[in-house]
Amino acid sequence: MKQKMGVVMDPIQHILPNHDGTLTLLLAAQARGWELFYMEPGDLYAENASAYGMVRPLTVFDDEQHWFDCGLVEYLPLNELDVILMRKDPPFTMDYVYLTYLLELAEKQGTRVLNSPSGLRDANEKAFILSFPTCIAPTLVSANQAVIRQFIAREQEVILKPLDGMGGASIFYVTPEDKNLSVILENMTQKNHKQIMAQRYLPEIRQGDKRIILVNGEPIVPYALARMPQQNEIRANMAAGGKGHCVPLSARDQWLCQQIAPVLRQKGLFLVGLDVIGDYITEINVTSPTCMREISDGIGVNVSNLIIEKIS
Repeated sequence: MKQKMGVVMDPIQHILPNHDGTLTLLLAAQARGWELFYMEPGDLYAENASAYGMVRPLTVFDDEQHWFDCGLVEYLPLNELDVILMRKDPPFTMDYVYLTYLLELAEKQGTRVLNSPSGLRDANEKAFILSFPTCIAPTLVSANQAVIRQFIAREQEVILKPLDGMGGASIFYVTPEDKNLSVILENMTQKNHKQIMAQRYLPEIRQGDKRIILVNGEPIVPYALARMPQQNEIRANMAAGGKGHCVPLSARDQWLCQQIAPVLRQKGLFLVGLDVIGDYITEINVTSPTCMREISDGIGVNVSNLIIEKIS
């Protein structure tokens, strides 16, 4: 009997097929004979103690012009699926949390959900790094503008970022003398009501912001994608125009992976994108980590195939 894999993701018609990590995972699963079913977040629902999905049979193609076909909607108990990939992009809103509750019902009824719904709730992609103080540069999470200003005065060069964003959105480089600092802090904290993150600026960003793909806490390949910011840009994210090339993992990279691995396994965080600048972890991406295609192209090994083998 064919294995059945469901995927929860943003609208597939709007992805960038030459970059999207979810598509590469689906292509790899399909190549292994898995039967695929597509769901958007609003397609999941619960009745009494059971979770259901309005699923559509899915066929995927490695074609930038025509990368998917969907069949007709079927109403399916989620426990009839062997595996569900939870690949909904941030922002991490309360609707996202409610979605994890539905997926947790399916998990309790025997379906493997990757990543674990409870792990997704526990591990905010920005704040999660605070669990590993020996692995991070000086970092602050606060909604208080005065506290943030004190941190900026101490560190001099600081990166400010929201806790619920992705792709480099709304990230600022600031100094104590920044003429726009007041308005930046007012807007980001919503006048002392919204928590944000402040991190020491790491000049090693010019050598690349490394993305390491971890599966069950271990690098799936001994390489990272070093994403290089464009000139006059502090963000190296591919979505912000960064360019990437593959580099071997350093001894420090391997050590960082080892420090976080036990917690990732404990929380059921099967597939993780670890971001490293210089000697420090800057983010632990757990919702829909990508860059599998770019690493595959760089080293000539299909990383998504290796990931699906670990699931099988």
